[in-house]
Amino acid sequence: MTATETILRDLPDPEAAERFIGQLAEKHPAQARRLEKDRSLFSDVVTVASHSPLLASTLLQNPEYIPWLSRKRAETVVRNKEELLESLARYSLTNSQLEPGVLLSRFRRRELLRIYLRDIRRLGTIAEITEEISNLADAILEHALRLAAQELDNRYGQPMETDEKGRSKRAEACIVSLGKLGSRELNYASDIDLLFLYSAEGSTAETGQRGAITNREYFIKLAETVIKLIGQPSGEGAAYRVDMRLRPHGRVGPLAASVADTIRYYRTEAAAWERQVLIRSRSSAGSEHLFQQFFKEVEPSVFSTDISVGDALRGVSGSKQKIDIENITSKRLNVKLGIGGIREIEFIAQALQLAYGGKDRWLRSPHTLITLSRLGDRGHLIESELTELADAYAFLRQAEHILQMENGLQTHSVPNDPEKRELLARRMHLSGRDELEQALQTHTGNVNRIFRRVFDNAGESGNEASDLSSPSVYEDVNAPSFDPESGVYTSENNENNFAHLAQNFPRIAAMLAGNADIANGLSTDRPEFLDTDYRQILNDAIADASDLRSELSALRRAGRRCLLEILVRDAEEKLTLRESKTRQTRLAEAAMEAAITISKRELDRRYGPVSETFDLAIMGLGKLGGGGVDYDSDLDLVIVYESRSSKQPDGAPQPAELAQRAVEIFVNALSAVTREGSLYRVDLRLRPHGKDGPLTVSHEAFADYMQNSSAIWELLAFVKLRSVGGNPELAKHVEKEIREIIHQKAAQIDAKELAAETRRIRMGLQEQRADIRRSRDIDIKYGAGGMLDIYFATRFLQLKANLPDSDNDRSTSASLKLLKDSGSLTDSQYETLAEGYDFLSALDHQQRLTVGRATRLPVANKQAMETISHRMGSTSVDEFLGTLAVLMTDIRAVFDEITGR
Repeated sequence: MTATETILRDLPDPEAAERFIGQLAEKHPAQARRLEKDRSLFSDVVTVASHSPLLASTLLQNPEYIPWLSRKRAETVVRNKEELLESLARYSLTNSQLEPGVLLSRFRRRELLRIYLRDIRRLGTIAEITEEISNLADAILEHALRLAAQELDNRYGQPMETDEKGRSKRAEACIVSLGKLGSRELNYASDIDLLFLYSAEGSTAETGQRGAITNREYFIKLAETVIKLIGQPSGEGAAYRVDMRLRPHGRVGPLAASVADTIRYYRTEAAAWERQVLIRSRSSAGSEHLFQQFFKEVEPSVFSTDISVGDALRGVSGSKQKIDIENITSKRLNVKLGIGGIREIEFIAQALQLAYGGKDRWLRSPHTLITLSRLGDRGHLIESELTELADAYAFLRQAEHILQMENGLQTHSVPNDPEKRELLARRMHLSGRDELEQALQTHTGNVNRIFRRVFDNAGESGNEASDLSSPSVYEDVNAPSFDPESGVYTSENNENNFAHLAQNFPRIAAMLAGNADIANGLSTDRPEFLDTDYRQILNDAIADASDLRSELSALRRAGRRCLLEILVRDAEEKLTLRESKTRQTRLAEAAMEAAITISKRELDRRYGPVSETFDLAIMGLGKLGGGGVDYDSDLDLVIVYESRSSKQPDGAPQPAELAQRAVEIFVNALSAVTREGSLYRVDLRLRPHGKDGPLTVSHEAFADYMQNSSAIWELLAFVKLRSVGGNPELAKHVEKEIREIIHQKAAQIDAKELAAETRRIRMGLQEQRADIRRSRDIDIKYGAGGMLDIYFATRFLQLKANLPDSDNDRSTSASLKLLKDSGSLTDSQYETLAEGYDFLSALDHQQRLTVGRATRLPVANKQAMETISHRMGSTSVDEFLGTLAVLMTDIRAVFDEITGR
């Protein structure tokens, strides 16, 4: 056997290595000859190719990386951020012809070759490997920040602030990393979670090409530019996927915020889990001093001396339970989120940090392994537990790395396919699949045992709570049970009735189990239920709250209790579909009113009496606009403001800025996930200019945009516009004006053009959602003959015939009746669309009850399909599917007739 054959034989995937050698010889013969002359380099290169098809492809596309790897592969020390920045600077000089985003992506991929070779050769510990991956991200972020700042300085001038002595100086920026990057434990394919901070408000020096702007505008643009540089996909792929959802106010918060505003947020508004996130935070780029200033102020809120051990553990346990519920249907072992996975190790460390770190600063390390070691030193973990957790962490992270580096995907699931498991085992230096499965079982078992031991101390459920697919999870002593005679859920265990919910509606049972304190005493037979005044309930709930955090908590608790009452009545078939949606719509409107009250109160607390200087009008679209809010519906909103002439307190922001901040608080009140849960996802993407536009627009700007800039797709979307909250007079005025603009503008469009564009948009949505791998799935919303066919046909005809919805009923059913009565629909077309809409709407509702919000039917879930079929009035699943197929075929035929296929 030759030396080459010996090297290949010992690789985990010899065939992949042989294919790589053949392709290299064909495409880059000079590099192939180099490998023939250098057996050591040959061994390293084919080892990389055998472990990672992704990096094999990288070497074939960039053969110059082979001699580079020859020089760098002997390095055994962790390269720090400064060293990597120097390498990046040299790489930039020699590749100046590349677009910056492409350059950063290529540099990262090149460095991963070196790091991954060390990893698979076991030349570095898991801590050293993840530290260097994190240092690489830091260097790329720093480089991108400098490029972005240079570009913006040229346009707008330097951002300036005034120091304590009244002198002007440049305002600073800091990119704060969270999560795995924050703890220097980044994966090969991790998202990077970021916050952008700036030091102070002010404005830029008037030296830029485009004139001065405020510091807020400058740093938001800076964040946008950095995110684009490192996160915008190209032919080379993006350097990183950037996740900004952990910033204050989540998706609707500004991309950058002043350090003062951010400190205030974490002190007064942030949920417990948001403060928990800051355990793993640090400065990755920009001003380290600014981060230290920030963290010094928020650290007491993160590591509180007042929190009890039990409360700390319960808070983290609640976060883990939500993750388990989200992964309840997974059939594959997830080394990150699964039972006994990496997340349980991280949560053990973070929970004990929160419990004891308030009084013991030494425990406040962001790094998981360092934290575990210190917890062991302090006696919070026994020595054997520390060893088991450290071993499991190293093993599971190694598995995660190998899974991700196969194709560069963010995956954490061990494949079910036996051959793929065998390959994973060999790549992990194990003898085969059996040893892999035994090791996985041992490590995850050890982790989960310790996890349960730690969290059982907080009074949490034990072993049964680990398996959320079993009804036994809902038999916890803290879970409510149902008394069928009184119609009341109580904390006295009544297994049969609760097991019925668990079997047929596991999501509802999980919600009740996870909200036991809210659900206890919940009645499903209150005579006064039909007359429930949700506005009064929610306003009363927040009336006595003295600060923002307690207001948000009170709103969520009261709102979720109201929703649970609707939900359980619905599951017990005590509500019609129309009654359920009407109540959910009323509840959503009440929640929005309460959220506006909360946001204005908070602005008055911050800036003095400013809430009277502007008005808001909340405009609903989609299901909310049509009065058909259903479980898990987004609230599609456009929010309009109008300034008043009230006197402005000294030093307070202008009304436009106040309105913007009010909307941030409003959205946070409804959307942010806390220990009490969340109420609604707020979607503001339909606002003028979409994600590039401000969160709220003036009344005049909104009307001007719709009159002069709106596209046909926006006219179709805004047909259902309805005032749903805020100042009633302003909201009704905006609604009337915008509806008139929509229909007047549509009347000026040629009917054939309107039909063609409607069809193009509709078919585009269908194609976007199509998945060849799931071609047999039935998508009741996006698929051919789905609900979007009815929505688009209806709205097209309303625009074509200038038939606005009636003021009293904006539902699709009412719109179809209006179109039939006007002659825009034939009797046959109306019958097909009306019957189809009723069926699909009911089906969508039953699916939301049974398995949650999804557009595809859960055809692989036998229990769910049987429940849905029965509740849809069919005697069998086959009968139900047959009825559905005929209806959707007929709906598509009518859609084709209407849009002129």
